[in-house]
Amino acid sequence: AAARLAAEQEVENLSGLSPNPEKDIFVVRENRTTCLMAEFAAKFIVPYDVWASNYVDLITEQADIPLSRGAEMKGKCGTNESELELSWLDQAYTLKLSFLKEGHNTSRGPEASWKLSRIQFTYDTSERTYFKDAVSPGKHTASSHRLSALVTPAGRSYECQAQQTISLVSSDHQKSVQLLLSEVRLQPFDIPADFVFSEEHKCPVDQREQLEETLPLILGLILGLVIVITLGIYHIHHKLTASQVQIPRDRSQYKHMG
Repeated sequence: AAARLAAEQEVENLSGLSPNPEKDIFVVRENRTTCLMAEFAAKFIVPYDVWASNYVDLITEQADIPLSRGAEMKGKCGTNESELELSWLDQAYTLKLSFLKEGHNTSRGPEASWKLSRIQFTYDTSERTYFKDAVSPGKHTASSHRLSALVTPAGRSYECQAQQTISLVSSDHQKSVQLLLSEVRLQPFDIPADFVFSEEHKCPVDQREQLEETLPLILGLILGLVIVITLGIYHIHHKLTASQVQIPRDRSQYKHMG
């Protein structure tokens, strides 16, 4: 059990290697082998109550909380379940991501995939960096409900450059906390080699944007090809008609022939 615990705690925060100061990189290793890798930029939008100027009414403010580059981390890997836990600012904020791999039947036969199955975000409204004069300050937990996000075929990594928004329900009067994720590259299972992602599975938004970028080029190539074919057919037709003997249409000219 002690050896297993030591393996679970073999973690590395490599965020300093990213040229983007808003992007973090985390690695979990077991038995000197990478078993979970995560790269992403994350920010939380958290509503909270403050007193109005009359000190009678409550108004709602909004805290924008980025994931700190110096976040402490824990992680554990399993055959079908993996987990990444991050905390920052003296554990005033904690983010726990849980991943699940499962099999299912399709028309092509049995297949497996993994997904982000649960998110839990704990925050302290008494922390003054992002919360100003919160009413009844204290710790709250925002969690996902029946989450099935970032679904990816087993043996592949998930990639999404576009921003994604995931809603969490908070214990603070059921307020909705928004998690904004972008520049995501993630793989919690079946990593082929140390610090190496498997082939990426792009999110639908990235696939659509890639299609929108390449579609004008494809249409331009098709149009150019149609023009070339049309000109070629016209040129061949013109040569064939030019080489044929021209028969006079006026019958009176037949006597001059031969």
